[in-house]
Amino acid sequence: MEGGAQYNPRTVEEVFRDLKGRRTGLIKALTADVEEFYQQCDPEKENLCLYGFPSEQWEVNLPAEEVPPELPEPALGINFARDGMQEKDWLALVAVHSDAWLLSVAFYFGARFGFDKADRKRLFNMINDLPTIYEVVTGAAKKQVKERSSVSNHSSTKSKSNSKVGKYSKVEVKDEDDGLDEEEEEHGDTLCGACGENYASDEFWICCDICERWFHGKCVKITPAKAEHIKQYKCPTCSNKRPRP
Repeated sequence: MEGGAQYNPRTVEEVFRDLKGRRTGLIKALTADVEEFYQQCDPEKENLCLYGFPSEQWEVNLPAEEVPPELPEPALGINFARDGMQEKDWLALVAVHSDAWLLSVAFYFGARFGFDKADRKRLFNMINDLPTIYEVVTGAAKKQVKERSSVSNHSSTKSKSNSKVGKYSKVEVKDEDDGLDEEEEEHGDTLCGACGENYASDEFWICCDICERWFHGKCVKITPAKAEHIKQYKCPTCSNKRPRP
C-alpha cells in the first residue's frame, strides 16, 4: 500500500508517534480531503477500508490478503454505507471506527513488544490527551474547548471565534511577555478542525464562516496572501456538503 511501509515502534514514545501520524492521515481524509475520500468510497466497489499511515497519509484500499494480517485491520466495507445515510453521519461513523482502529494498532504494538502495566497506562494517557477523530470531524472537540473556556475565562476579551480581526492574517508573535501570555491564554485551547492539533501563535490560521471552526492554513492549503482575497471562507467539509434525499 502506498505510504504503508511497515516498521515496528518499540517504545511508548515511538508507538505514540506512529499513532499520531496515522491519526493525522485519517483526519485529513475526513476533513481537508473529504471530497477525494468520498469519491474513492464508491459503493459499487468491493469491501474497502480506510488506512492511515505513520507518514500522515491516508489510503482507501482492499483489506490485506494475508491471514492473519501483519497489523489489525480497519473496519471493512465503509463504502457500502456511503449513500445510505447523511454524509455527516457517514463521516462520523467512519471516524468512530478509525478511532477504534488506532487504539487496536497501538496496543497491538504494546502487546507485541511486552509493554508492562505502567507503559500501557502511560501510552493510553498520551492517546487520551488527544481529541478523538470523531470529536475533530463532528466539531465536538471545539464545543468542549468552548465550554471549558466559558467556565475558565473571566476576561472581557472578545473570543477570536467571534472576531474578524486577524482572521486572515498571520498572528503576530509579541516580544512583550504580557502580550504573549494574553494571546496564548485567549487562543491556547483552540484546535485545528483538520489535524486536531492545538493553536500555535507562530502559525497562520483561518476560520470557516459557515461552521466557525479554525484551521491551520497549511492543513487547508490557504496562504495569508490567498486569504486576503477571500470574502467568505468555507472549509473543505462545508464546501463539499451535498443535499441528501
